[in-house]
Amino acid sequence: MALKGIKVLEMAGLAPGPFCGMVLRDFGATVIRVDRPRTQLDADRLSRGKQSIVINMKNKEGISLIKRMADASDVLIEPFRPGVMERVGLGPDVLLQTNPRLVYARITGFGQTGPFSMMAGH
Repeated sequence: MALKGIKVLEMAGLAPGPFCGMVLRDFGATVIRVDRPRTQLDADRLSRGKQSIVINMKNKEGISLIKRMADASDVLIEPFRPGVMERVGLGPDVLLQTNPRLVYARITGFGQTGPFSMMAGH
């Protein structure tokens, strides 16, 4: 498999992020999906072959755990609107300090800047 040995941390979201993680998993990457509490996992058809963990991003322990997981990952996929990851202390400026080789992938509907950047993609 082309991506065997690559570890991906996927922050749960709607279709684009999970689809990206699914494709990376299909090519051999280990994908760990971080779900929020009270997420409907049974309806998600894009989780095949992925590991998953439920972490509350609204408390210090959850943020600390995600930081440790990002330190051990090669790729992080996040689907949130601009500023969300920064507000919880998980922006690229923070995570790249401890893991400079991390590929920080942002998958949003309308990019990080511009007039539509704060609109939901779905």
